[in-house]
Amino acid sequence: QVQLVESGGGLVQAGGSLRLSCAASGSIFRISAMGWYRQAPGKERELVADITSGGSTNYADSVKGRFTISRDNAKNTVYLQMNSLKPEDTAVYYCNALITTRRTMTIRTYWGQGTQVTVSS
Repeated sequence: QVQLVESGGGLVQAGGSLRLSCAASGSIFRISAMGWYRQAPGKERELVADITSGGSTNYADSVKGRFTISRDNAKNTVYLQMNSLKPEDTAVYYCNALITTRRTMTIRTYWGQGTQVTVSS
């Protein structure tokens, strides 16, 4: 069984920074893309950023220049450094990963439980 465990959310003032982490564990054969999504109250879940196993990155226009996604393949961990935070960044942030497990050798999407990020004005 595979688990994604997030950490690093919290309350921060506008202009501040937070760093989210997400560690994958379990019977993992390979992790392809990893990413972060967010969902604000009353809104649909949206992609924030993702990163391939080779390190290619993709960002939502709303976070370009402020957020940086990175990963440590040896630790099966993805990070999201969030700088210059704005109140509109307030949301539950979810980790996402495309994982092939050793048991099934098939690829599927896994989600973390979510971590709350609140930015006060």
